[in-house]
Amino acid sequence: MPTPTPTLQRLAELAGARVVNAPAGEVPVTFVGLDSSQVEPGGLFAALPGTRVHGASYAFDSAAGAVLTDEDGLAIIQQTSDRRPVLVVDDVRAVLGHVAAEIYGHPSRDFTLLGVTGTSGKTTTTYMLERELTAAGCKVGLIGTTGTKIVGRDIATELTTPEAPTLQALFAHMRDEGVTHVVMEVSSHALMLGRVTGAEFDVAAFTNLSQDHLDFHPTMEDYFQAKALFFDPASELRAARSVVCVDDEWGQRMAALAESPVTVATRGEADITAELVRIDASGTQHVRLHGAGPDREFALPMPGAFNVANAALAAGVAEVAGVDLDAFLAGLERAAVPGRMERIDEGQPFVAVVDYAHKPAAIGAVLSTLRGQVDGRIGVAVGAGGDRDASKRPLMGAEAAKGADYVVVTDDNPRTEDPAAIRAAVLEGARGAGTGAEIVEIGPRGEAIDALVAWARPGDAIIVVGKGHEVGQLVGDRKLHFDDREEMRRALAGRKA
Repeated sequence: MPTPTPTLQRLAELAGARVVNAPAGEVPVTFVGLDSSQVEPGGLFAALPGTRVHGASYAFDSAAGAVLTDEDGLAIIQQTSDRRPVLVVDDVRAVLGHVAAEIYGHPSRDFTLLGVTGTSGKTTTTYMLERELTAAGCKVGLIGTTGTKIVGRDIATELTTPEAPTLQALFAHMRDEGVTHVVMEVSSHALMLGRVTGAEFDVAAFTNLSQDHLDFHPTMEDYFQAKALFFDPASELRAARSVVCVDDEWGQRMAALAESPVTVATRGEADITAELVRIDASGTQHVRLHGAGPDREFALPMPGAFNVANAALAAGVAEVAGVDLDAFLAGLERAAVPGRMERIDEGQPFVAVVDYAHKPAAIGAVLSTLRGQVDGRIGVAVGAGGDRDASKRPLMGAEAAKGADYVVVTDDNPRTEDPAAIRAAVLEGARGAGTGAEIVEIGPRGEAIDALVAWARPGDAIIVVGKGHEVGQLVGDRKLHFDDREEMRRALAGRKA
C-alpha cells in the first residue's frame, strides 16, 4: 500500500517546529532539498546556516512551497516580502533526516541496510559486500566514495555519504527498483552532521581507526566518539546489529561499547576469525574462516593483510544479515575495487600499483604488503591534500620513507594551499625518518610518476598513493582532469617505446 503523502503540518509536528505564516488548510509535501534552485514547486527548502552565508538568503528566489530553517534563517526571510510558511527549529540538521525520511516514506524499512564505518577499508569492504551479495542472489545498491550503484548501474553522486534529503530520495529510488540490500559507507562527517539521521540500519560494521580528519575532529578521542554514534546503545543513530573488527585497540573499545556485537579478527580471539593459509605467486591470498559455522576456505585476489581483515568483516556482516555464506565467499574470488591496490599491467617486468592510501597507517600498510610480495626494491610517489589535517603530512612522509627504498614527494590535491609548503611538510617527515631511503621532490604529479617508472628495475614494485580512483586534481578553485591509473599506463607505455 502506498505511503500517504505527508502534510506540512505533519512535518512540523515531527520536527517540533514552530510554524510561521501557517497555511489555512493541509499542504502536501513530496520533496525536500538543500539547493534552493533545485527544490520543486510545492517542495520544502531546508535552509541551513553556512560558513559564509545562511541558506535562507536564497529562499526568496526558490520555487519551494515552504521553508525549514532556524531562527537566524527566519529573521533573514522576514526582511523580504516572502510570506510562505516557515518551519522554525533550533537545529535544522538534527531534524532534517527524520523529515526527509517521512517525505519519502521511510524507504530504508523496505530493504536490508548495511553501513560500514572506520578510517580505512570502508570502500573495499562495501565493494566486497556489493559483489558478494550479488553473487548470493541479492539485488544490491551501493553508496560510497567511488559513487553509487543500483543493481550494477552507476548513478552520479558527490559525497561519500550524501546529505539526508539526497540520501532518502536515493533510498526511495532503490526501493522502487526492487533493491533488497543497500550497502553504504558511513563517514564520521555523516554521523556528526545528521546525514544518516532517519536511516534505519540493520547492521553497522567497524573497520579500524587511525589518524585522519583531525581538521574536523579536534582529537582522536573526538573522532572515535563520532564513529561510536553508530554503535552506542544510547545513540539514536545506532544500528539494530553490529559487527566490529577488533584487530586494533579502537575496535576493542567499540566492541565493548556496542550491545552484543559480533567480533571479527585476523589475530587474537573473536567470534569470527580469518586465518591466512598461503599466498600464491599472483598475490591471491587463501584464507580460512573460523567461527561462522563450519570452517570455510576462500581465495581473495586482493593483496594485503588489511584486505583479509576487510574480507572477514564483510563475511561477518553477511552472516549477521542472514546471507548464504557459501555463495557469499564464492563471490569474493572475483573481488576488485577501483583504485584500491589496483595493479596496472602494461607488460612491464615489475609490479605497478595505484592505491587510495592517504593516511599514515594506510601508507604503511600498503608498502608492507608490497614488501612481502616482491624480492626487489619498493618505490612510492606520495603527497598530501591541502585544506585538510596538516598534522598528518610529516607522518605520511615518514611512513613512506620507512616502507620504501625510493620516495618521490609530489602534489596531491593542493586545493587553496601553496603546494610547495605541503610538499615541505611531507619531505620533513620523510627525511626525519632516517631510514636511508632515497628521497626526491617532484611537484607535478605526472612527472613524479614518470620518475617512479624510470627508477624501477625488474623484480621491483612501485606504487602511487593518495588519489586511487579519483579522476581530478583540485588546484585552487579548479578541478583538473588527472587519473593516476591513466598516468601510470602512459608512463609505462613511454618506458617501452
